[in-house]
Amino acid sequence: MTALVVGVFVGGRGSRMGGVAKGLLKAPGSEQTLLERLSSEITRALPQAPIVLVGAADAYAALGLLALPDDPPGIGPLGGLSSLLQHAERLAAGQVLAVACDLPRLGASLVARLATEAPGAAALVPELSGVRNPLIARYDVARTLPALGAVLRSGKRSLQAVLDRLGNDVRTLSLSVDEAASLLDWDTPEDMR
Repeated sequence: MTALVVGVFVGGRGSRMGGVAKGLLKAPGSEQTLLERLSSEITRALPQAPIVLVGAADAYAALGLLALPDDPPGIGPLGGLSSLLQHAERLAAGQVLAVACDLPRLGASLVARLATEAPGAAALVPELSGVRNPLIARYDVARTLPALGAVLRSGKRSLQAVLDRLGNDVRTLSLSVDEAASLLDWDTPEDMR
């Protein structure tokens, strides 16, 4: 039995980056891509956890990782989380870790904290400037799947709506200043400077 599955979300269009597959950008001070660096940090933190790509992953085919298409497609990261949770359920995994591919500084120690702290939470999510970040978060499969289904049936399409549906069972991961800085993502060319 697998305890936790890590899903790296790669399905964004990268429109603010000129349409580039963000996970293939070079990590700062490295010859590795963002995805290669992130996979290495995840493996250091969680050597037993399988890593899968979530979303439209054609650009990443050469990496040889299992890719899960969004289910349902066309609704953004909500479809990706649905696909990841369903995959974890098939593996009898109790939890998933959802991680955006465009985090150039995320390190193994914070990944390990996300995987292990607040083990009874339906979701463990960092909060930056008062905003929860659902794409660097851990979700309990058994509790999140029904919440996500309810959100889909309501017509909402946001990961925040899933967190709202989980209510008081969501825990916030406290961050040091350095940890908070490690969660700054690359959405635009200016972010890379």
